[in-house]
Amino acid sequence: MMRSCSENRFVVMMVKRPKCGAVKSRLAADLGTVAATSAYRTMMYHSIRKLSCDTRWTFVLSITPDNALYDPVWPDKIPTIPQGNGGLGTKMHRIMTVMPPGKVVIIGSDVAGIKPDHLAAAFKKLGSADAVFAPADDGGYSLVGLKRVPRIVNAFENVRWSSPNTLNDTLRNLDHLKIAYIEELPDIDTGNEWEGWNNSGKAGRLCF
Repeated sequence: MMRSCSENRFVVMMVKRPKCGAVKSRLAADLGTVAATSAYRTMMYHSIRKLSCDTRWTFVLSITPDNALYDPVWPDKIPTIPQGNGGLGTKMHRIMTVMPPGKVVIIGSDVAGIKPDHLAAAFKKLGSADAVFAPADDGGYSLVGLKRVPRIVNAFENVRWSSPNTLNDTLRNLDHLKIAYIEELPDIDTGNEWEGWNNSGKAGRLCF
């Protein structure tokens, strides 16, 4: 049974099996398929190392495809759950419904600049807000958290993903609820973004 290590806080990172040709198609257009897959692995493992060792929350990997759940690519001792079928919104709502009681923050695996302080800020916002977002400059968001009480709202229904409308569509599903924000956290989708982050020193405390 999955248990939260502090105040019923859960961080769920959505990840894909790092298979060549199956990840980061936009990045692959700039770098090539092999280099984009290697970049994805680097970003994913770096974020896992930075975020999974913090005792303020329970860190969980939500994995696709489902048959990759027990692949040796995933670090030992980190809980894993399958993403299941359906589109992104269906998968995100499923995470919100299957996790144990408590606040849940969902992040992607390509938000290379995310740090534990960002997650701590998101959970702090959920102390008084019903939902929290880290906006992205393309109209989407790279982090979303829900308090999930008194009920679990489907925040991800009829959202136009990967569009300038993504955040606004999600907010429409949360009408009449209190919304909070943390600082913008860009994901990495282009060769220039990858080179900028990869040459930055990748600062952050790693724990395995």
